[in-house]
Amino acid sequence: MSTSSTVSRRGFLSRTAVGAAALAAPSIISFKALASSGELNFTGWAGYPMLAEKVFPAFEAATGIKVNFTEVPDNDTIFANAKVALQSGGIDMIEPTIDAVGQYYSNGLIGPWDASKLAMDNYLPGLADGSAGERSMKDGKLMYVPSNWGTEAIVYNKEKAVLGEPASLAALFDPANQVVVRPRSALAAMGRLLEAQGKLPFPFIEGYTDMDKMVQIWDLALAECVKAKANVVQFWSGENEANAGFVANGATVGLCWDSTGYNLRNDGYGYAAPVEGAFAWHQGFSLMANAVNVEQAHALAKFVSTPEGAAGWATAFSSNPVGKGAAAMLSPDVAGYYNSAFDDAKLAALWWWPDQSAEFVAKRGEYADKYKAS
Repeated sequence: MSTSSTVSRRGFLSRTAVGAAALAAPSIISFKALASSGELNFTGWAGYPMLAEKVFPAFEAATGIKVNFTEVPDNDTIFANAKVALQSGGIDMIEPTIDAVGQYYSNGLIGPWDASKLAMDNYLPGLADGSAGERSMKDGKLMYVPSNWGTEAIVYNKEKAVLGEPASLAALFDPANQVVVRPRSALAAMGRLLEAQGKLPFPFIEGYTDMDKMVQIWDLALAECVKAKANVVQFWSGENEANAGFVANGATVGLCWDSTGYNLRNDGYGYAAPVEGAFAWHQGFSLMANAVNVEQAHALAKFVSTPEGAAGWATAFSSNPVGKGAAAMLSPDVAGYYNSAFDDAKLAALWWWPDQSAEFVAKRGEYADKYKAS
């Protein structure tokens, strides 16, 4: 299965630190027709206060649309809330990752976007077309459009961490380190590490499409993770927990989002891509199947594809923008931070999370629960 997206290095390093001034007057198509159209009920990720502080006010100023934002910590909670909302209503738009779209679609939770009401040419190459574009389509319908993207790699204490040379996923399971991990990511990291060591019966990626192979691979990964569990000081599911693993519980190494490393960059922590390749994620918007405020949802998705909207959204997440022109709003400090973590070879080695069926996600959850309970 091809899961890579072609993105230029400049696109990757277009981490924006745009301030309120840049968001104050977005140069987007006028939404005067929607100026009195009301509100949008949006459920997305917790731990990113700039969305409510700057991005949504800028969007409301441009369109007259107020965003009612419900914050949740992870994909699983977004999915659970969407299942409830399918019966009770109350959610128009959600922000899953691309690997989970098939699960939302197969459960009848999401409906198609009308591409004529968006601006598909606004997106950087490789994010809404190519293999990413194919993954966004289900039965010929556009079910997902990008909002931002980034990586999950090694956050480390510059003085105390033992990473190896070069840095490796093996550091997560080294008893010399105190570790904070997301259970399912730790299991995947172990699977990829075992594959690199020639210890798997099948290529790791084949476990995502063949459940028999998945069980054999993840049984091995679970057993090895359990052996190394003594060095885990905290499990995380969202940004706030990941940060707390370091600042409150003394972790020296973690497998975390790039935003975690960025937020801790001035506190003695670095961010490194492992030699096996950093995990890479692709995040975006889906429209609820029973959405009421459909036009408003299209307006927000379109806004986030503009230079200003893309820059603001990426800034909130300390991640990569999806819109052309957002690179012009780069902060040299932010660009320098990511330059230190990713050169061209490390970008080429990115390991994109593959599509994951509902059956796979359920089984993966069982393994994560076993790991936490061990």
